Amino acid sequence: MRFPELDEVSVRVYREAVRRGRFIPATIAERLGLDPPGIARAERILSALRLIRPMPGCPEVLVPVGPDTAAAGLVAPAENQIRDLQSAVTEVRTQIMALAPAYFEDRRDGNHNEAFDMITDASMVQPVLNEHARRCESEIMTIQPGGARPAHLLSATRGPLIEALERGVDNRTIYQHPARTDLVTRAYVSDVTKRGARVRTTQEVIDRMVIFDHEVAFVPERGVASRAAGAIVVREPALVGYLCDVFEHLWSTAVPFQPDADRAAPVDEDVKRAVIRLLAKGYKDETIARRLGTSVRTCRRHISELMDRLGTTSRFQAGVEATRLGLIDDVDGDDKPATADGGRGERHVLDV
Repeated sequence: MRFPELDEVSVRVYREAVRRGRFIPATIAERLGLDPPGIARAERILSALRLIRPMPGCPEVLVPVGPDTAAAGLVAPAENQIRDLQSAVTEVRTQIMALAPAYFEDRRDGNHNEAFDMITDASMVQPVLNEHARRCESEIMTIQPGGARPAHLLSATRGPLIEALERGVDNRTIYQHPARTDLVTRAYVSDVTKRGARVRTTQEVIDRMVIFDHEVAFVPERGVASRAAGAIVVREPALVGYLCDVFEHLWSTAVPFQPDADRAAPVDEDVKRAVIRLLAKGYKDETIARRLGTSVRTCRRHISELMDRLGTTSRFQAGVEATRLGLIDDVDGDDKPATADGGRGERHVLDV
């Protein structure tokens, strides 16, 4: 559906009609210096856009109409059509994509040697994760970088995880320390830990990851710029085993997160040591914040407190003084950013 273009002449004619309360072609044409073809063209455009219409009870007289009323009458049919199309598309998409979890499961059952699957549709990652959680028999291991967990993701994962816990499935999750300060995340952790889940936090993690039964691992899709990132499903035993070892290493150094019993967990100094270590390596505030899963504002507050504690006036001096005091080590080591988003700031939907 195409609408005529409202040009400058038509706008002038419309405004004159509004001033007079009537659209009188001859009078307006004389007032604006328009020839008959010009005023006729303006009348066609204004009528098509419903900015003028016949007066009720006197159809030979045209009167101006307010833009809001004209727009509502003009685009309402198109909007209704768009809504109908969107509803039809959503319904078809939902019906077809409901088969995705079954597709991945049946594909795995039909070919145990299939090492990898790709879920390129980001909206289907969570349903597939939930389906694996429902089928899980022994353990779910999860790594979630960043601070606060989005409330909608926690809500989407709560049901399947609780069902798994009630079946006796073990669950271990690693967050980063800033997650401890988020009320929504704390409430979620309190809920699932009461049901048997175990949650710890650490300074830095390597990436987002979910592992089911030491057999299937989900890791984020990388190198995607034109759409939301999906996930890679890994079933190759050696690689899944390696990812399990990585998880165990991070778990062994992480701090238990018990929100009800330990509201002031002793992790603040841990975070500050990480900040000063990255500061000494020359990282910018934004990079440090991203690696530690905190906000830039919080990161700068930590830096300010550290500089006051060390009695320094610059970031460089703080790093040097911290190294001299033995507060950090391996400053010259290879420590390239290994954030969950590869330093691009992407948000992945991989969650459980």
